[in-house]
Amino acid sequence: MGWSEADIPDLSGKTALVTGANSGLGLRTAQALSRRGAHVVMACRSAERGRRALATIDGPAELLELDLADLTSVRKAAAEVRERTGDRLDILINNAGVMAVPPGRTVDGFELQFGTNHLGHAALTWLLVPALREVAGARVVTVSSLAHRGGGLDLDDLNFERRPYRSITAYSQSKLANLLFAFELHRRVEAAGLDLVSVAAHPGLSATELAANTTRNRVRGPLSRALTSVVSVGNRLVMQSAARGALPQLYTATAPDVRGGEYYGPSGPGQVFGGPTRVSPRPNALNPDHGRTLWVRTADLTGVSPDPA
Repeated sequence: MGWSEADIPDLSGKTALVTGANSGLGLRTAQALSRRGAHVVMACRSAERGRRALATIDGPAELLELDLADLTSVRKAAAEVRERTGDRLDILINNAGVMAVPPGRTVDGFELQFGTNHLGHAALTWLLVPALREVAGARVVTVSSLAHRGGGLDLDDLNFERRPYRSITAYSQSKLANLLFAFELHRRVEAAGLDLVSVAAHPGLSATELAANTTRNRVRGPLSRALTSVVSVGNRLVMQSAARGALPQLYTATAPDVRGGEYYGPSGPGQVFGGPTRVSPRPNALNPDHGRTLWVRTADLTGVSPDPA
């Protein structure tokens, strides 16, 4: 598919919220949406990095402080978005994430990757559905990864309380949870008869800060800066750019032919590189029983009421 940012339709009058908009895929997504006229709310954990990112935006945009690893922050941010937008949100892009970090816990005690990548975004989405309901055809785009193929989801030990922690396994689980949530949201939206589109996307292999941040988190001392630089250079040499990697999520957020329950990624071999096209996830991501169970467990863990119920 030869689709590019130039094919994004006019978004004047629309409001989009992008999580993790201070760098990488999130920043590129925010820039592209704003250039096409959308008012972009850039949700960032770091206010300082957020301000630097905001300075690169050509069109209408504003900052929102959001720490997905803190449910109090998630609740506060959702309330702010509803107030700022007059309870009308056209596009929500759940883009932010952490990857392959050392053992850690969120503010609320959840395994850091599962808590940030899935629980924080699920809670944010549910809290914003009232604003999304007010716009015909509003979209929720959940960003997953090729890593969802790496293993299953242990629904009885989501926070690695009994099994040994392995960073890659935890990341893979969180990205599979992203897909299960997106598809379960689609099923529930359809059952409720809502004019709301829940879709998913992944960037293939893209040169973002995730790999460098992972190196920075895992290696301490004088060696950290050198290895981080090497990883950053390697990213640029062997991976597609963040601009290319952002195309699948931009497509799912804006293209008129996108339908709920679909999944988009790069069109090349192995879904690694290429323009956006509809792709298939691993079968376990489509398991409705796992989707329902994760939905209920997520509500129990976060204390947020699912919407639609």
